[in-house]
Amino acid sequence: MPQDLHQRNRLIMLEREISARIQQCIGPEYAGPLGILQALANRTKLLFKENILPSRGNTRLFSIGPVIAVISILLSFLVIPFSSRLILADLNISIFLWIAISSIAPVGLLMLGYGSNNKYSFLGGLRAAAQSISYEIPLTLSVLSISLRAIR
Repeated sequence: MPQDLHQRNRLIMLEREISARIQQCIGPEYAGPLGILQALANRTKLLFKENILPSRGNTRLFSIGPVIAVISILLSFLVIPFSSRLILADLNISIFLWIAISSIAPVGLLMLGYGSNNKYSFLGGLRAAAQSISYEIPLTLSVLSISLRAIR
């Protein structure tokens, strides 16, 4: 597990280095040795940023939409067995539960688009939800076909 975290951090640093070279900018050297702590500083900055809510929109829908989308994605990790010993929830219907939970995310996208009370944002939310739903159909068919094949 720590090896995976180290590899992930190295990939993040590589991506940041490539982006900096493309943009011809000198990265921050003051956030730890060679800027290693810059990712932590960026996360902290994003946590304390001010939320901008639409003045004429439905603020409840606008705030709850991303939460529903993210929670549905995080809940889908409960039924995925990561190894033979690391199984968070061992259910007989875990594949169906995974499909059902992951299909809730487009509802959050629709709520986010509708809650802004802007026709262009609403169209963007509809487009994102339509793309998510159209992606789920082949994903569901492929997962179910593999699981049915594995049962035999």
